[in-house]
Amino acid sequence: MATSNRTAVMSESQTPEATRGRRPRASIQTILLLMLLAVSVIANVVVGTLGYLNGGDALRSAAIDRVVEVRDSRAREITRLFETIENSLLVHSRGASVIGASAEFNAAFADLADAELTPEQDAALESYFTDVFRTDLEAVVGRPVDVAPFVPTGAAQRYLALNYTAPHDDFDAALAVDDAGDGSAWSAAHASYHDYFRRMTQLLDYQDTLLIDTAGNVVYSAYKGVDLGTNLRTGPYAVSNLGEAFEAAMAGQLLDSVIFTDFETYRPALDQPAAWAVSLVAQDGVTIGALAVEMPIDRIEEVMTGDRGWADSGLGETGETYLVGPDEFMRSPSRDLIEDPVRYAAEARAAGLPEVVVDQAVASGETLLLQPVRTEAAREALLGKRGTVVARGYLGDETIAAYAPLEVANLGWVIIAEVETSEAFGAVASFTTNLVISSAIIVLVVSLLSLVLAQFLVRPLRRLQVAAERIAAGETGVQVDAGSTNELSRLATAFNDMSRSLQIKADLIDEQQKENERLLLSLMPEAVARKYRDGERTIAQDHQEVCVLFADIVGFDDYARTLDSEHALDVLNELVKQFDEAAERIGIERVRTTRQGYLASCGMSVPRVDAVRRVVEFALELQDILRRFSGQNGADLNLRAGLDVGSATSGLVGRQSVVYDLWGDAVSLAFRLQGGAASPGIYATQAVVDRVGDSAAISEAGVVDTGTGAQRVWRIERADR
Repeated sequence: MATSNRTAVMSESQTPEATRGRRPRASIQTILLLMLLAVSVIANVVVGTLGYLNGGDALRSAAIDRVVEVRDSRAREITRLFETIENSLLVHSRGASVIGASAEFNAAFADLADAELTPEQDAALESYFTDVFRTDLEAVVGRPVDVAPFVPTGAAQRYLALNYTAPHDDFDAALAVDDAGDGSAWSAAHASYHDYFRRMTQLLDYQDTLLIDTAGNVVYSAYKGVDLGTNLRTGPYAVSNLGEAFEAAMAGQLLDSVIFTDFETYRPALDQPAAWAVSLVAQDGVTIGALAVEMPIDRIEEVMTGDRGWADSGLGETGETYLVGPDEFMRSPSRDLIEDPVRYAAEARAAGLPEVVVDQAVASGETLLLQPVRTEAAREALLGKRGTVVARGYLGDETIAAYAPLEVANLGWVIIAEVETSEAFGAVASFTTNLVISSAIIVLVVSLLSLVLAQFLVRPLRRLQVAAERIAAGETGVQVDAGSTNELSRLATAFNDMSRSLQIKADLIDEQQKENERLLLSLMPEAVARKYRDGERTIAQDHQEVCVLFADIVGFDDYARTLDSEHALDVLNELVKQFDEAAERIGIERVRTTRQGYLASCGMSVPRVDAVRRVVEFALELQDILRRFSGQNGADLNLRAGLDVGSATSGLVGRQSVVYDLWGDAVSLAFRLQGGAASPGIYATQAVVDRVGDSAAISEAGVVDTGTGAQRVWRIERADR
């Protein structure tokens, strides 16, 4: 009997209402927990999968972008280097030192035409070429060389070779000598000018500096090689790139230009690659010779290797940038050769480079004109294309290569930046491993956090209360979690909709107020706009000592007829925009703008003691704007402006359509000066001119009749024109 009573009591306490009161709370907590876990795990799996699938592409894109950036950076630097050399050569060739040296060396070289050598001197000279020069040259080229064609035959060349070339063991020793002590006029000129050319050669890293007379004779050489005294038209170097550059310069007779050559082997430099830049030298407008400099190989190498800081410039352990000529041979050094000649030699042999060429490159430490680059990147670049490719490099390694043509001196060079794919894409494996580890950690952390957060996310009523209190306090944009079940979800959703509606309405009101304010300030000054907002409708203000400008654009209608209506309006708007920018910069107040005129003033809203000076400066600036536009667009636009200083009245005109305007004697007279001018220009009254001073050029332009009698009109221009 007792057991039955307890059962009955329990049954009575567990009414359907009590049961329904407990179930939603437990259900919400459980559902929220499951939702957090499910969403986090699914999101993590999706993100991880997408990251795994797209990570490789992203890393490839990043690697390619880095190579492209380095390519473009090196291209800009090498272009600046050539521009610097060109500008330097033009400056030197027009300098008094070079002109004087050219004239004196020309005359001194001509004086040596009758110089005679003794039999002993002839024998010593022959011995130098057949023994010393041939030995040095054969040691470099690795084969017998016939030097007979290079032995000097002219009297002047033999004399200079005997006294300045043959006595020295190397080029540096020859460069250090100022005077051979032979007493000739050539040595006297050399003693006077050699230090100048020596410093120019050393400071600018030129391989050599030459002076050439109009007949083609090399009348001066800084390093005194075997080309000193040779004739570039009839001698053994007539078919060299130096000879061709000299002939091109003489044929063109362009005194303000520089002829650049590509690299070729040059026998006087012991068959080392040489490129030249040649500029004519003129005296009193007459060409007297040419200045030639041998291009600085070391500076080209410094630019292309980043001063051997490949890793610091973003190329890692295997990347490099190099130049390729139209013959598909390098014009800059290989990083592999510089860093590891042994490895370079092995890879070059494996890539098919002949043994003799490999040995020559390793011995000289240079791949210029030795290393061929017959790669896909080089072929595409030589066709004038720019882009990137994953392909084999010149030594056979797979690389990411960014290529582009190089616009320097019309040489037809291209630039290539490349990094081995093994290094560039090495991050993909690390990325995948890190992705798996991080995904597992995230799932674990989110699972733990979900257990904690679910307890707090089941209190939507409290959040709704807090949100409602915030809205009551004036806050907008309040949102709450809508929950996931039962009436609380619908209630929270309705609350959020209400909050968003209030936010949208508040934003629209704020935006409309800002737009109205902006429009009002575009039509009138801030002080006038403030009065208008305060309810005043009759607003006018008198001003004293206001300088007024009324201007229009002469010739715009003719120019506009050549354009369609939309384009013509765009042009006019752009000119007005530039006018307004100039007005703001100078401190001018624009009053109104129409297609027929531009009215502005100074000293109206903000009194200024230099109002006249500012308006004159502004008018001259408008002239400059129209001149620049005309020069850039082939138009003939001019400014016609009238200036006066005096009293004026500003205010709002109209009731339904309000317009801010300026009127009065100063405005009327400025308008008359502008409208009555027969030709474009800036016209001002005597009152304006009296305040301008010496800051502008002033000329008389007639008279104008006014209510107080005739007034003189003056035309204002820039003082330096």
